[in-house]
Amino acid sequence: MNEVDFSPIKDELHTIGDYLRFATSEFNQAELFFGHGTNNAWHEAITLVMFALNLPVELNEQVFNCRLTSAEKSAVLALIERRIVEQLPAAYLTNHAQFVGLPFYVDERVLVPRSPIGELIEQHFSPHFSSDNPPKRILDLCTGSGCIAIACAVAFPEAEVDALDLSIDALNVAQINIENHGLTEQVIPIQSDVFSGVEGLSYDLIVTNPPYVDQEDVDALPQEYLHEPEMGLGSGVDGLDIVREILAQAASYLNENGVLICEVGNSQIHVEHVYPHVPFTWLTFKNGGHGVFMLTKQQLTKHQNSFTQAFEQK
Repeated sequence: MNEVDFSPIKDELHTIGDYLRFATSEFNQAELFFGHGTNNAWHEAITLVMFALNLPVELNEQVFNCRLTSAEKSAVLALIERRIVEQLPAAYLTNHAQFVGLPFYVDERVLVPRSPIGELIEQHFSPHFSSDNPPKRILDLCTGSGCIAIACAVAFPEAEVDALDLSIDALNVAQINIENHGLTEQVIPIQSDVFSGVEGLSYDLIVTNPPYVDQEDVDALPQEYLHEPEMGLGSGVDGLDIVREILAQAASYLNENGVLICEVGNSQIHVEHVYPHVPFTWLTFKNGGHGVFMLTKQQLTKHQNSFTQAFEQK
């Protein structure tokens, strides 16, 4: 990657608006990829410029006319340079991401939170659960930053939530977020290879956003994604290595009326190919997103042979 030096521009740019416009133009010219909290150069610029200035992104546009000090200009330009040269997602530059309206610490030990499962949490997983019948025990499998586990704990304050991950690095980040949200009594991080760390336990709700990117998509990932932990993205040729294991074992960890919610993204096509006779309920989202299915304990049990056979043959 070529180095850039924006320091000479300091004498030509003066206001917050100047730097937002400049950053947007440079991001577009550099053909950066946006998919880690923002989806265009303008919003990425707002995220980074306001972070450098210790200002909230929601400020009235009148603040765009405010002039910057020399030190502030240097701080803003340094972030813009890093975004272009290193192609780091903004969330890694700021160590901050939002999920379900909640703030999370993130770094390169975990994926940047962006799952459409967040919309299901905001809906309290209706109609599968209700205020009269909320889940009392929840498992977040492949928790990463802990965002899903923590958001579930906030949505269901009476529930016990276990947050599982194979990566100790990820669990250390999850612990930071659990403590930041004051949930150490409610959300328990556990190192686990799929279900190995919770043998004998059962849950009303298992939510999982496992690695599911197939090899073809892994090979085509933009540079920004290559900063994320590889074990959190790819999962075999068809992206289903871990999903097969989850489906083969999930029924044993669900209570009688329990539900499994699993995200597989673009690998939905592979799921439907591998399990043609399983009646997956594919959920829809108002805010965008796809490839999330729901199965009940009864459905998992009914099709156990298919799940076991697919897992053993992988």
